[in-house]
Amino acid sequence: MQALKRIHAGVLEISYEESGPQDGQAVFLMHGFPYDIHAYAEVSPILAAAGCRVIVPYLRGFGATRFLSAETPRSGEQAALGADLLALMDALGIPRAVLAGYDWGGRAACVVAALWPERCAGLVSFNSYNVQNIARAMVPDAPESEHMLWYQYYFHSERGRAGLEKDRRAVTRLLWKQWSPTWSFSQEEFERSAAAFDNPDFVEVVIQSYRHRFALAAGDPAYLEIEERLAAQPPISVPAITFDGADDGVRAPSPALACANKFTGARSHRVVPGVGHNMPQEVPAVFAAAVLELVGT
Repeated sequence: MQALKRIHAGVLEISYEESGPQDGQAVFLMHGFPYDIHAYAEVSPILAAAGCRVIVPYLRGFGATRFLSAETPRSGEQAALGADLLALMDALGIPRAVLAGYDWGGRAACVVAALWPERCAGLVSFNSYNVQNIARAMVPDAPESEHMLWYQYYFHSERGRAGLEKDRRAVTRLLWKQWSPTWSFSQEEFERSAAAFDNPDFVEVVIQSYRHRFALAAGDPAYLEIEERLAAQPPISVPAITFDGADDGVRAPSPALACANKFTGARSHRVVPGVGHNMPQEVPAVFAAAVLELVGT
């Protein structure tokens, strides 16, 4: 991947990788938890070679991205992630882009696509509509689904915070294995990404994120208006390609109809066999091809 760049954007100094021509169609590739920009190490070159301007940022709490002020709450809530992406687009002077991501990064992309559709030329979203419905967070799911979320319940407790702080690599490596059971990643691949979890704000941002989504922690007041808009579960009107992994250890694949009412524009939903939760790193060519489909529309 290319040498990292840095830019002040909103409340952050965002560290990001950029490749491809400056005048190409802008594409933002957004990583998830617990991953980093190396999830797109093989996707970025494909897009850059096709003429896209590719930007892959570290999310708040990851890698070299830093908060500009010690006073800013270390929030990992969905509104903050979306606001960070929008602020980065503004800082780079990019009025409109194709947004692609999974997990936390997919949520950021969905937030921007839903609330600021004029800024989104197209959306690639793993796990489809990724905006949290916090009002219904305490409604229980089927036991088969609930047990996959053990880490979220773990992070709700101070024992979970202490466990993540004590051994970030052990916790996150276990999640990699459970979430992508058919992906044979190497220790080298894991360590390359795990360095991003040494960010001094990683634990605080992660814990706040998993508590806020269950209404167990207050959000940053700066994002209250955005959270109120997201509470209405706004539909996504931009052209979209959505994916599920057939072997995703976090969220089982669902049919397109499951959230069809959340997409009012053209949408194609696809279930990818043999893929877990980290789709762009597991099948980079498939992910890149979807992005290029939207670039060409």
